[in-house]
Amino acid sequence: MRRTEVAVTWIPCLCLLALAAVPGLQAAASWKAGVSRIDITPNESIWMAGYASRTKPSEGVRQRLFAKALAIEDSAGIVSVLLTADLGGFRRDVSQRIAARVTAKYHLPRERLVLNSSHTHSGPVTTVGRYSTYPMNDEHKAAVLRYQGQLVDKVVEVIGTALESREPATPSYEQGFAGFAVNRRRVGHREYPGPTDHDVPVLAVKKADGALLAIAFGYSCHATVLSDYQINADWPGYAQEAVETRNPGAIAMFVNGCSADQNPLPRRLVELAQRYGDTIAIAVDEVLKRQMRVLGGPLQALYEETPLPFRVPTKDELKGRLSDKNRRVAEHAERLLAILDEGGELMKEYPYPVQVWQFGNDLTFIALGGEVVVDYSLRFKKAYGWEDTWVSSYNNDVFSYVPSLRVLNEGGYEGGGAMLFGTLPGPFRAVVEEAIAEKVDEFVKRTGGAK
Repeated sequence: MRRTEVAVTWIPCLCLLALAAVPGLQAAASWKAGVSRIDITPNESIWMAGYASRTKPSEGVRQRLFAKALAIEDSAGIVSVLLTADLGGFRRDVSQRIAARVTAKYHLPRERLVLNSSHTHSGPVTTVGRYSTYPMNDEHKAAVLRYQGQLVDKVVEVIGTALESREPATPSYEQGFAGFAVNRRRVGHREYPGPTDHDVPVLAVKKADGALLAIAFGYSCHATVLSDYQINADWPGYAQEAVETRNPGAIAMFVNGCSADQNPLPRRLVELAQRYGDTIAIAVDEVLKRQMRVLGGPLQALYEETPLPFRVPTKDELKGRLSDKNRRVAEHAERLLAILDEGGELMKEYPYPVQVWQFGNDLTFIALGGEVVVDYSLRFKKAYGWEDTWVSSYNNDVFSYVPSLRVLNEGGYEGGGAMLFGTLPGPFRAVVEEAIAEKVDEFVKRTGGAK
């Protein structure tokens, strides 16, 4: 009896020692999380973002659009919010309005809020500039501004709901694979390199009883399967629906990766959008079935806008472009000359948003603005760890393409041609990649990552 009593006495101690030896388990016990969704589908016909070739507003809704918020509280009681939306992108003016209201209402610092968009090319335009990419009349612009006000209100609301619903939770992370993204720069240029990022990062958040609360997943691929006039979330929308169908009770959130030069191919059929969504859902499911790494805390966060300089043309150079055979080049020159003739100045640099979240020693989440080419994802994973680095773009301000030095030198649409559709003087100067990399590296080190 004496030996049995001694054995029973030691069993709990051994279990405690074993638990203490597992990274992240103690910290995981003190996480809290809340998640919420809200419908952001336009309630009227509206101009659609993504394709300059469209000539009229939307004609019906194929698929509802949603904004979803995941609020995560670490052991220190510090809260961070990941917001995803079925939109072409949050532009600077809209994201600033959202962030200001969220800070004022919920006391959430700017570095603790990520605004990610799926970059669907079948969602609504969300902002109106003086020189629009789209041929909108005053009635079209009024509809966009009405939607913008509704969008800001709804995003602030869904964040508040997620914050209010926090409960004990455990976050874990792993990656899978999917293979339908193609480096689109090789279409017409088969001699170009064709880098891709086929990783499918998955952040699973479980409640205390083990039930899934939220599933955030990513992939580096444009949401450009469809191009008609019906509002829809493209393949990421179908992916989120499929993930939720496979995991009843959980809210699925798509976080777009470095997709600027990545297209789903083939495309242009609804069946293909559904198939790619199912492909991602299967990849996510395979990750969820495996042993995932529990994330430890605290969650460190940094946000800053770093200047990216443009190659700014002179007034004489712009006048010379007015007779260019490329209509887009001539129209771009007209817009820039109009700014100068009215006493304005061309932008010399862009305030580029860089954000890093560090989950203890377990996961580095890098959130970049703009449409970032895949080279950045591959570079940062190589630098900070292929297994525990998640690189995302389309965050906080989707203002333009952001090329790597390689793509900048190759030229083409992603290298600077896309800037012909707005008022950015572009392209960027050769320092663009290193300027971003230096800021990311600073943030990773300051948040305690890459140890």
